[in-house]
Amino acid sequence: MKRSTRYIVLGTAVAVACASSYSVGLISQQSLEGAVFESRPGGTQVEVLFDGGSRGVGVDVGVITFPAGNNSGDHEHPQTEIFYMLDGELEHVVNGESQILEPGMLGHVKPPNLVNHITDPNGSSTRAVVIWAPSGGVARIASRWNRLR
Repeated sequence: MKRSTRYIVLGTAVAVACASSYSVGLISQQSLEGAVFESRPGGTQVEVLFDGGSRGVGVDVGVITFPAGNNSGDHEHPQTEIFYMLDGELEHVVNGESQILEPGMLGHVKPPNLVNHITDPNGSSTRAVVIWAPSGGVARIASRWNRLR
């Protein structure tokens, strides 16, 4: 094979490898903004407003909707979680201490605190803006919950 032909073949192979690598990188960092995830059928839903992880920013933002009768059970988050209540009423239990959150109120939890989110079984669904800092909350939900859109 001629030297010039080898360079053409090698150059083409390098270009294809770079393009493939770039495409895989784009797919793995694709923003989840606008996506909606559900914990289980009829369960808690999160609409992603800002996917900081895909933008290199240290915060994620979403709108979380807890259905009536929700009880998330005690769980931890690897990052700080802040709620700003929009609608409904949420019992926000942190390390066993209960606080009732209503529209306009804030609640938060930081690692390694245990949190439980409870809604009245006879009430309506509850919505809140949720902020995770540093980012990672959206990616964690995307890896475990069902994507609706």
